Amino acid sequence: MTQPMLSPGVADALLFDLGRVVLDLDFNRTLGLWAGHAGCEPASLRERFLRDKLYRRHEKGEISDEAFFAGLRSSLGVELSDAQFIEGWNAIFIGEMPGINQLLARAAKRLPLYAFSNTNAPHVAYFSGQYAEVLGHFRQVFVSSSIGLRKPDAEAYDHVVRAIGVPANRIVFFDDLAENIEGARQRGLRGVLVNSPDDVARALEALGI
Repeated sequence: MTQPMLSPGVADALLFDLGRVVLDLDFNRTLGLWAGHAGCEPASLRERFLRDKLYRRHEKGEISDEAFFAGLRSSLGVELSDAQFIEGWNAIFIGEMPGINQLLARAAKRLPLYAFSNTNAPHVAYFSGQYAEVLGHFRQVFVSSSIGLRKPDAEAYDHVVRAIGVPANRIVFFDDLAENIEGARQRGLRGVLVNSPDDVARALEALGI
């Protein structure tokens, strides 16, 4: 996927995914904790864990945490408590992506920053407190579980663009998943695929930031 042509003056707002763009994640940590509680191998849970309809409904806020964890008990074949599921669920967060705080601080002096993440209520409750400093650079954080819409659905981008209040082609969107970048581009946003913070740094330099 080619990166967009960026130059000074083409953007009125910057929109960032959170996972692996702002906050570093490691799902192995989640599987390790769950496996420890269940007395099994993480690999067996990895084989059974699916980002299926139940997962997507949880991310859209359509089902409760309790219903989601009940589904996981069935699909994973483990008898964990809700508290044990949440402990492992939030263990996915490692910390900030290296250097991203400084990049966002620099960018926020020039343009308004927003975030848009496919995520769920337990994760939001956790990262909102744990990473309040770096998240403080964003004027607003849009989360799928609150707005009821997920990337890469067209309606999700349209909702966020309307809320930001500038034309889609004046928003530069940073995400680590190609399908989300493609979805954003189809709705008129300028998408930057992020493999590391260096990609963010290069895009900001191209924008004259």
